[in-house]
Amino acid sequence: MITLGAVYRPQLPPENLRSVVLAAEESGVDSLWLWEDCFLESGIATASAALAWTSRLNVGVGLLPVPLRNVALTAMEAATLDRLFPGRVTIGIGHGVQSWMGQIGARVSSPLTLLREYTGALRALLAGERVTCSGTYVSLTDVALDWPPHAPMPIYVGGHGSKTLDLAAEVADGTILDASADLGWIRAMRASREHPIVVYVETDSRDRAYVTDLVTQVAEAGATSVILQQSATSEDPEGFVRFVGSLDGVSA
Repeated sequence: MITLGAVYRPQLPPENLRSVVLAAEESGVDSLWLWEDCFLESGIATASAALAWTSRLNVGVGLLPVPLRNVALTAMEAATLDRLFPGRVTIGIGHGVQSWMGQIGARVSSPLTLLREYTGALRALLAGERVTCSGTYVSLTDVALDWPPHAPMPIYVGGHGSKTLDLAAEVADGTILDASADLGWIRAMRASREHPIVVYVETDSRDRAYVTDLVTQVAEAGATSVILQQSATSEDPEGFVRFVGSLDGVSA
């Protein structure tokens, strides 16, 4: 059995989030995923609201763009969410869209180096360690969280380039693949790693048989979580998450 979730796209107004979150909670959707896209919506702010409005829904943030955020701030925010809502939040990190990072003056010459340094520091901070490091991009001196998670939080890394995904296999607790990943790509990812693989799948269809078959194919290719997303122009996100919640019993 895989887990099945849905995306609330940041192209939708923040004030519409609550009704969609409550629909996901009521309909049995396992997880709702939120994106921190420039210059739309904050991943952490929306996740905090979604968690506060619900009691069982898991909330994923995928992805937080690491050039945009100091690693200590991300660790503080992630730890706070986990202390407030234990075991219900998953944090994913990645390069961010490079053109957006350029717009804000945060683009780096080696995104892979930044992501490697950032992931290592973030994992250590969330594990309650006191961290001193001096890398090309990440520099911390005697930094430790006063309120770390009670248990180390899993950190997911997402992307679509082969080097990024190889790095995810090496340093992350899980991998996130965007909707551009085909079945062959998912199979290759599963063959090279043992950890969880979250796959976004774009569909506007509400044909139950079609969507069930699509989810089953992605699961059989190796996904451990399939996250359905509507196109950016689709309407009725509340109805969509209720439809996702009705797809119980889907398995690989």
